[in-house]
Amino acid sequence: MAGLADSIFACFKLTNSFSLKDAYARFSNKPNETIRARIYENLGIKFQRVAKGVYKTKGGNQTCILIEGDGRDLSFIKDDSVDCIITDHPWSDSKSNNGGNRSFSDYDCFKYQLKDFDEKARILKTGCFLVEILPAENENNYKYLYEIKDFAEKSGFLYYSKVTWKKGNFVSNTGRKAKNTQDVMIFSKGKARNMRLDIKKTASLKHNCYMSGTSKMLPTMFDINPVPRNRKIHQSELPVALCEQIIEYVTCENEIILDSFAGSGVVGVAALNKKRNCILIEKDKESVKRICQRFTDNIFFEKAN
Repeated sequence: MAGLADSIFACFKLTNSFSLKDAYARFSNKPNETIRARIYENLGIKFQRVAKGVYKTKGGNQTCILIEGDGRDLSFIKDDSVDCIITDHPWSDSKSNNGGNRSFSDYDCFKYQLKDFDEKARILKTGCFLVEILPAENENNYKYLYEIKDFAEKSGFLYYSKVTWKKGNFVSNTGRKAKNTQDVMIFSKGKARNMRLDIKKTASLKHNCYMSGTSKMLPTMFDINPVPRNRKIHQSELPVALCEQIIEYVTCENEIILDSFAGSGVVGVAALNKKRNCILIEKDKESVKRICQRFTDNIFFEKAN
């Protein structure tokens, strides 16, 4: 039954208020009594009463904006306006992606240039985190992975940490070596901001004190199964659970996350689930359509000029 309350919340979270009649009409496949009960059970939690038979969602006014455009062109975003960038760019590595049970990507791929990181640094707030989901290192891509770190450093980013994403029991056969990992590479724009609670200092001074770094110590690895192939809406779709965990380490509630190569839109889903705002940019028209289908009432759509 908790699922129905969440659905009602998602449906009306961007409206000023809604009536019981609105909820009955939107969820006409459910008995009116059940809908009313779910709202009553969550008063003060998900919903607030405005007047007789009229309610509004409690908090959770985060939004996700989807923009159809080139994710390498961030010129429309203001300087120092984004709290976090999380992205899995469509990296070009055809040799590694050809062989075994893998194949060439069916979307446009590219390799980063220094100007890409200059733009990331321009829009990201000082001390905030850039998270790049990258392939595991191999003989074909190790030079490119080094270039990415070099570009980041030249643009003012500091290397913070790398955490391996272990894809559960899934194993990909590249024709030479079986593998099931990718890397979550984390940089900060300058010195990392203070997010981690300093327990000893807080106890001593009787008020919250924070240390530089992520909100808590990063794990040794993220051990999360990949999205089953029959459930994917994009070839390189990340698991929502992985994105949610990353988001909790590098952002706070109500902050703004950017994914400039949205693909399946899962970063946006995870952001809303964790009460963050999100900007998604996706170039491929079919992917944009699929992302729109994935979201219902909690997404705005714009087309870049």
